[in-house]
Amino acid sequence: MAHHSFPDDVVTLSIDIGGSGLKGALLNAQGEMASERVRIETPYPCPPSRLVATILELSSQLPGFHRVSVGFPGLVRDGRVFNIPSLTKSTLEGDIDPELVELWAGFDLGGALDTAFTAPVRVANDADVQGSAVIQGKGFEFVITLGTGCGSASFFDGRLLPHLELGHAPFRKGETFEDQIGNAARREVGKERWIKRVVRAIDAFDSFLFFDHIYIGGGNARLLEGVDLGPKATVVSNTAGILGGIAIWERDI
Repeated sequence: MAHHSFPDDVVTLSIDIGGSGLKGALLNAQGEMASERVRIETPYPCPPSRLVATILELSSQLPGFHRVSVGFPGLVRDGRVFNIPSLTKSTLEGDIDPELVELWAGFDLGGALDTAFTAPVRVANDADVQGSAVIQGKGFEFVITLGTGCGSASFFDGRLLPHLELGHAPFRKGETFEDQIGNAARREVGKERWIKRVVRAIDAFDSFLFFDHIYIGGGNARLLEGVDLGPKATVVSNTAGILGGIAIWERDI
């Protein structure tokens, strides 16, 4: 991983890529928002070249940064894409497109963005980025993001652990966690049944992870405000997906 020197007043462009939209903002050196949050729709179909162009379009509305952080909705290692369920669909709620799967498989997103930007870029899984903003650094902390799908991240004593796509693990009725508590399921079964599923999912994750604490973020986490999720659970703001853009420069991601 390349090391860079930045000014004390470094400004970070932080971008959170979601299945329905890309959100971005400038962050000051203290990790506070130094601009309004900008959002544009995620384009479909979305091959790598189109995503890169859309990220550049978003960045043009937020000038004046020294570095770029990108939270990506899939498995990324060393900037290279290994698994991406959402952007391999021809439409947001459509089926997986084999041609898009082939285009994304192994794509060096970090390298493509390094070339596209004049500033250094770091790319990480979006749940890893969000988790980096909210964890306390004590014990085993687990993060899930509830949006188009179900993302996950794991930390031990503040250290990010290797990324696992635990949202795709078997959950119930022959379906995965993402099948049961993703956005399509929420719309299909309604808010109340979906909330009950989320509570079950938290218990199920704990039954094999034995986490010390779980943080629930993402666009649909707001629907859980006021719900008793147990003493080890905290609902966090969806803005953490952007605020984590500082933390990933401070962690070995």
